[in-house]
Amino acid sequence: MVRPTQLLYLQRDPAPLRPAATVLLLRDTPQGIEVLMTRRAMTASFAPGAYVFPGGCIDTADAAAHAQSTRRSSQSDLQLTQAVAAIRESFEELGVLLARHADGSHVATEAIAAMDRMAPFAVQCKERGLMLAGEDVFTLAHWVTDRDLPRRFDVPFLVARMPEGQTPVADETEQFEPSWVRPADALARHEAGTFFMIFPTLRTLERLAKYASVEAVLSACAHEKPLWISCPRAGLLGGQDARYMEHDSPYGELALTSPDGQRVHSLDWQCERPVPLLKNVMRLTAPNPGMMTGPGTNSYIVGTADTGYIVIDPGPNDALHIQRLFEATGGRIEAIVCTHSHPDHSPGARPLQALCAHRPPILGLPSADTARADACFAPDRSLLNQELIKLTHQAQSHTLKVIFTPGHAANHVCLVLVEDGLLFSGDHILNGSTTIINPPDGEMNAYLDSLDQLTDACDAHQIDFILPAHGHVLGEAPQAIAQLRAHRLKREAKVASAMQALPEGSMDDWVALAYDDTDPRLWPIALRSLQAHVDRIDALRRVD
Repeated sequence: MVRPTQLLYLQRDPAPLRPAATVLLLRDTPQGIEVLMTRRAMTASFAPGAYVFPGGCIDTADAAAHAQSTRRSSQSDLQLTQAVAAIRESFEELGVLLARHADGSHVATEAIAAMDRMAPFAVQCKERGLMLAGEDVFTLAHWVTDRDLPRRFDVPFLVARMPEGQTPVADETEQFEPSWVRPADALARHEAGTFFMIFPTLRTLERLAKYASVEAVLSACAHEKPLWISCPRAGLLGGQDARYMEHDSPYGELALTSPDGQRVHSLDWQCERPVPLLKNVMRLTAPNPGMMTGPGTNSYIVGTADTGYIVIDPGPNDALHIQRLFEATGGRIEAIVCTHSHPDHSPGARPLQALCAHRPPILGLPSADTARADACFAPDRSLLNQELIKLTHQAQSHTLKVIFTPGHAANHVCLVLVEDGLLFSGDHILNGSTTIINPPDGEMNAYLDSLDQLTDACDAHQIDFILPAHGHVLGEAPQAIAQLRAHRLKREAKVASAMQALPEGSMDDWVALAYDDTDPRLWPIALRSLQAHVDRIDALRRVD
């Protein structure tokens, strides 16, 4: 785990959470699903003027009304309380009542108009012989308000079918302009600047737009678990507020740089200056963006002015990038480590070494005989597996542990910053894409075995974050590795199916089947990893 002393910013406690509930009232139309939305008052303390779903805070009376509500046998007490709160809020804000008469019929709009939205809700329903329809309300998602905001809520997003025979009528105090809108139309209007919505609403509508009917939504929610859970994180993009969910590429980097959620970290890719990630870790991205390199190759600088620095992956032989690495370290480079010999990682090592008066050693593993001609690399000293490379000054220490990880390349290594639980993954693990395994220097069995080694390292060193050679920092390292391994095996199953379906087929035939979910323009690149999967499948068959 990251040492608190290495965090860039003084941490503070986020605002306390308030339990709340909101409900998406849905109806089917010939054009698709529509959802009921309403505009919040401009004087509201939270999201003023935004179009939202009806909802609000849970109060003690909601839990006390269980006996007056129907429920599913699988519905927990908490879920029922949330459903009752959502039913109450939709009544108070929009005059929509998810309740039924004794004969099972819905309440008509005229009967609802005779009720007092300000009076105790459950009492009024009981006086009229109404049972709340808690069993008709399902959990869609669970949102927790971003850590950087002054008012925070812990809120399930619930879904229910709009009761027949009712017409929404806004309270004209908290809510205005009830509107039925298709999710895609709401998103388009927001983009055009005429239908302002906050981040959780936008992301919920994006997912809702994929469903063809209300029944499809309710069926997806029948297992009683939210389809997703999110507490977004905020950063800066082009100097503006930008928010991300857990599956978004920048999320892990925001968790590393601002664990308490402060909106201080810039996510813009640039090559001119290093980006501080911790007090003892900087990233400088080389100016070599492309299909294979993403935003560019990440060079990492570990250490401080007191301890000196280790540069990981100095990148291509680009004079400006090498000069920037030298300037960022003040020339106090104690070692240059190359994770592997590919031309976007190691060629900058010798020119960077030459700039330093004391010529720091270049460390790594020499290229194997299987390496391409443009990927030849000879270090000053070969690293040892599990070797420790230390930087120290008085009480300060920064220790890199070497882990041999062949697979992407025969001479690939990863590095663990032991004191802070960080994994520098080179090209073995990337953010936003899977790495290429290109035989013969790349080998799929070795790659998968190396993933297992990195999983063990995560357990041994409490590794939470992965710093890849391309892309933003990845969070939840053990889960990221597990997902990557599962993805590789799932792809291999598709390769095996393609080989079985077309036993006399060519590699081009198989790639079209095994990578049918990938842009065909990428198939020439995918052919490399396809060959690695084919080699592994053939090897496993020979063993059997």
